[in-house]
Amino acid sequence: MRILILGAGAVGLSVAAKLSTVSQVHAVCRKTTADAITKEGFRMTGIWGEKTYRFSIGENIPDQTRFDYIFITSKSQDTESICRQFAGVIKDCETISLQNGIGNEEIISKYTSRVIGGMIITGFEWRGDAAVHVSVEAGPLKLGRFPSGLDDPVRTIVSVIRSAGMNVAESPGIRSELWGKTLYNCALNPLGAIMGVPYGKLAAPTAWRIIESIVREAFPVIAAEGVPLPWKTPEEYLTYLHDIQLPATAGHHSSMLQDLTRGRITEIDFLNGAIVEKGRGHGIPTPVNACIADLIRFRESGGSA
Repeated sequence: MRILILGAGAVGLSVAAKLSTVSQVHAVCRKTTADAITKEGFRMTGIWGEKTYRFSIGENIPDQTRFDYIFITSKSQDTESICRQFAGVIKDCETISLQNGIGNEEIISKYTSRVIGGMIITGFEWRGDAAVHVSVEAGPLKLGRFPSGLDDPVRTIVSVIRSAGMNVAESPGIRSELWGKTLYNCALNPLGAIMGVPYGKLAAPTAWRIIESIVREAFPVIAAEGVPLPWKTPEEYLTYLHDIQLPATAGHHSSMLQDLTRGRITEIDFLNGAIVEKGRGHGIPTPVNACIADLIRFRESGGSA
């Protein structure tokens, strides 16, 4: 099977490495990263095992190569430009979004009718241009036909991922899974970045009160979007977050913190920013999420106007 990874950062390269043991994989990423991996191999450490992998990688794709599946693993703010750049390859190909936030699948659907949604709650942290540490995992990677359903192409790629040694499951309601992960990210990701701490530190009462407000604002927005969640109330989700998700990912450092440290734009507009935007459309106030989003944007800009 031929698999293409577009926008390969820490997540995409780690998935590419595992899949390269059972498939023909090509990853598209930044030149500095591609050059380092070509020279040194890709070094993975952590809970997915410790090993150096070698697979096809570069800034572009080999000429006239067709793929069975495409994974888009870029930051959400890059989804549109990646789809536009590789439109000819994406067209009519099974394309999987393995990204944070809300709206990626809708963007991809403008370029192909064969969209598979993906939800992953695993911590990936850079350890250099050619190395990633997989720090934590809160559950299986989940895949489903977007916006809902299962079919043979989904089941096939789930089987391939499982054969590569990754924890994966099918989901007939992937849109709900994506919103569930967005709740988790909205609650922890920006606060971890603003405060400069791993997720476990956010259980402190002063931080937890902010998390409670973020989640309570988000719930009516998600309900207005018509998305069912496995938790009936904000309090039910907050209990799950506090008792299950937070301990499982306590040692992880926020991806936004990593982005800000590297001087890059974050995905805030697809997380808390998306809650604010959709809340505005439904007439639902979201002042705490708006404040969090602006704090991250301030950090992105270096405090400039």
